[in-house]
Amino acid sequence: MRLTDFAYAPIPADAEVFRREVRDFLSREMRDIPPIQRADSWMGYDAEFSRKLGAAGLIGITMPKRFGGREAGAFARYVISEELLAAGAPVSAHWIADRQSAPLLLHFGTPAQQERYIPGIVRGETYFGIGMSEPNAGSDLASIGSRAVRNGDGWVLNGRKIWTTNAHRSHYMIALVRTEAQADDRHGGMSQFIIDLQAPGVTVRPIRDLTGAEHFNEIFFDDVALDPEALVGTEGKGWAQVMAELAFERSGPERFLSSMTLLHTLVEEIGAEPDSLQAFQIGRIGARLMALRAMSLSVTAQLDQGEDPAWAASCVKDIGTALEQEMPEIAQLLSASEPRVDSGSDHQQVLAYLTQLAPCFSLRGGTREILRGILARGLGLR
Repeated sequence: MRLTDFAYAPIPADAEVFRREVRDFLSREMRDIPPIQRADSWMGYDAEFSRKLGAAGLIGITMPKRFGGREAGAFARYVISEELLAAGAPVSAHWIADRQSAPLLLHFGTPAQQERYIPGIVRGETYFGIGMSEPNAGSDLASIGSRAVRNGDGWVLNGRKIWTTNAHRSHYMIALVRTEAQADDRHGGMSQFIIDLQAPGVTVRPIRDLTGAEHFNEIFFDDVALDPEALVGTEGKGWAQVMAELAFERSGPERFLSSMTLLHTLVEEIGAEPDSLQAFQIGRIGARLMALRAMSLSVTAQLDQGEDPAWAASCVKDIGTALEQEMPEIAQLLSASEPRVDSGSDHQQVLAYLTQLAPCFSLRGGTREILRGILARGLGLR
């Protein structure tokens, strides 16, 4: 850990100009979307919305112009993400592909892979899932057991992945699997592959959560044939590639803005004259959000400079999801309105929905235990 890990990083003026552009888009496209739908935040799925966002040039904004991007920096993407999340926009169709699959392919993919996948991601038409966690390994990626074995020029893949967001709606997955037997270096011998989720031998099973929705999935690979072009980057170097990818996944504003719709409905419910407890708690939430935003922006600055902010990103994710999960409890403390499913006021419905959904916030992107292990190593404690 360095003192500069969370150095103040203001948003540059050339990135800030995108804020008006995305707000104008949202004012047109989200005018009639009710709070209960906005409560899904970045887990809300709407393929048509993603295509419109892509046509407006607001996906893949950091990608090269030859792929349809605008060659903007990491701060520009942060501004766009922040506005989409604050509005509760239904962005999950393209979210993972834009956030980490496209940057991963740009840094490690072959020219053929880049030409094949990145333009569709930028248009909001090609969707990716992430194949990391496994049933017997959880967030301990070094313990994964899925294996790709050489077969001529290609590979044959067998194994399982779990907690894969939107796999049942995605076209492809980039999966981390073993290609060599585990040696003394438990992080060695792993590689990443692009997997067509419609390929023979791939079975995707959605996992229903407490709300009745299906965001996560379990995926089975049974003798799945992978051609040579499926390998991403260098064989055996998958761990280093994944660590770079996780910095994108763990540091963004989606790690502390998932409950923003609840904050909006809570403030409306309380009104313009809060009592002392309400004013204190809402002010405290605002202060914590401001601190998390500053931390997240400092990680964005490191990403923009090509650094690897794995420790700082893990810190943002751990502290951010703690706040997200507290929000339903705080809301019930401050208002007499009880959560109601499928009836009641906007606030009551949003409160009920996020009370049920909040437990998953500390699961996606790495469990709290794994993140705190990373933090302990960064502090020299293990």
